[in-house]
Amino acid sequence: MEDDAQPVAKAPRKVTEGPQAQAQILAAVDELFYRDGVRAVSVDAVVKRAGLNKMAVYRQFKSKEALLLHYLERSDDTFWAYFDAAVARHPGAPREQLVQFFADLAGRAVRPGFRGCPFVNVAAEIPDPAHPARQRVAQAKADLMARLEAIAAEAGAADPQALADGLALLIEGPTPPARPMRRATG
Repeated sequence: MEDDAQPVAKAPRKVTEGPQAQAQILAAVDELFYRDGVRAVSVDAVVKRAGLNKMAVYRQFKSKEALLLHYLERSDDTFWAYFDAAVARHPGAPREQLVQFFADLAGRAVRPGFRGCPFVNVAAEIPDPAHPARQRVAQAKADLMARLEAIAAEAGAADPQALADGLALLIEGPTPPARPMRRATG
C-alpha cells in the first residue's frame, strides 16, 4: 500500500536582514552588557535576547569584542546626548550648564535599573589597559575631561583642571582618572 500523503511544506523561514538584525543585536547588547556585565554575557545570550540565530550575529559582528566596542560607542553617544541637552538648556551660562547636567544625572541615577557609568563598569571588568575596550574607555574619559575643563574655564574657575577632576569624580565615582590628578599642596 502506497502512502498517498503529500509532504507537508514547511513555512518559509523568516530571515532578518542586515540593518534590522543589527538593530536587534545592538539593543540586546545594550541591555545585557549594562544590566549583567560584559563578562557574564555570552554570545548565546545575545542571540537569545535578540531573537536571532548565531549566524545572524556573526554576519553583523565578527566577535564579542566587536559587540563590546559597538556597545561603548553607543554608550558614548547616549552620554553626550544627555550632556549636550543639559548644556543647550543654558546657552552661554557654563555654571548653569554644569548644574543642569548634574541635576539630570541625579534624575537618571534614581531610576530603576540604573547601574552607573557603562565605561566605569567595563573598566572594572577588563583590567588590561591594552585591551581595545579599555583604550576606548580611556578615550571617553579624555573626551570628558577636556569638555569639563573647557566649561570650567568658561565658568571662570581659578583652576579649571582641578574643577574638571572633581566633577569627573562626581560623575563616575571614585575610579582612577585617565590622567594623574594633581596632589593638593599646602
